[in-house]
Amino acid sequence: MDRGLFLKPLLAMSLALGCASAALAQSVPLEAEFDRTLGTEVRTPQSFDAVYDPGLERRIAMVADGDRGRIGVYAIDLTTGKEIGILADQRFPMASTSKVAIAATFLAGVDEGKWSLTSEYPLPRRGGTYLSAQRHLDLMISKSCNDCTDALLEVVGGPSAVNKWMKDAGIEGFQLNRYMSALVREDGDVDPASHIVLRDSATPRAMGQLLAGIYRGKWLSAYSRHVLLRAMEETTTGKKRMPEGVPMSANLAHKTGTLSRTASDIGIFHTPDGRAIAAAIYVTGQSTSMAAENGNRGLKLEARRNRDMRIASIARALYDGYAGENPAQVWTSARQRPGG
Repeated sequence: MDRGLFLKPLLAMSLALGCASAALAQSVPLEAEFDRTLGTEVRTPQSFDAVYDPGLERRIAMVADGDRGRIGVYAIDLTTGKEIGILADQRFPMASTSKVAIAATFLAGVDEGKWSLTSEYPLPRRGGTYLSAQRHLDLMISKSCNDCTDALLEVVGGPSAVNKWMKDAGIEGFQLNRYMSALVREDGDVDPASHIVLRDSATPRAMGQLLAGIYRGKWLSAYSRHVLLRAMEETTTGKKRMPEGVPMSANLAHKTGTLSRTASDIGIFHTPDGRAIAAAIYVTGQSTSMAAENGNRGLKLEARRNRDMRIASIARALYDGYAGENPAQVWTSARQRPGG
């Protein structure tokens, strides 16, 4: 049976139900309902224009136009609790944004006395140099060093240990499966613009909530929080992504991720009145097809630039939108989840 023929009536029914009741649209996160009903079928933000709140969320949905590849966005004002989500509960390849979770897992172990930042570990390659854990962590975040990541990942007990830490932290929609060496080696097996794979993936909401909890000191000591945020402030990768979209005065602390046909950036920036905004942006595709992109170097470079530009434009829209709001008006909505 043609899967498309089966899905079309269900999609029509979901849209009809969503449009038929304004009360339902206000009380139920229809985007999540869509995923629960039809699974993680590929769709674009325009499919749910009707459920995006007028104002900032709808503007972000327009900027995150997914007609050339899936785009997911989640942001939360850590002062007012205002959330914005565009495909926020759909899975995207984490790429190197997973390194924030790995760093948090390691630092939580430091706080518990399991290991220390002064301990030395070798780079996982022949003749690998020994570096302090502090140096591994700094390079893992600020320079996106894959060998440093695998060194600390081995220390904490591998991907399963990170998954456990995230689960214990109450964060859903996160799954780490491979060391970075394997992730890079096997990159390109699936086109993330048209296929959703759970392996080594996370939802924008999960990563945004991770940033929010780290910033608020929810799981780490004050010193460990400082170590991680400082490393994120010194990130040198992805200069055309979030750093291009927000002013230097926003004091951005972020971590990028890059694989075939996907680019991402997660970070915390500040509005002119000092409010912290945690944001996670995941962009896939942005060219005609994976085959065409891989077969044409010029097209591949153009697509990479397009992904970076899309992230920058979304970051700018988030900054402008949150900066222009009245912080005295605490935002409430059925979408808002307790605990931030």
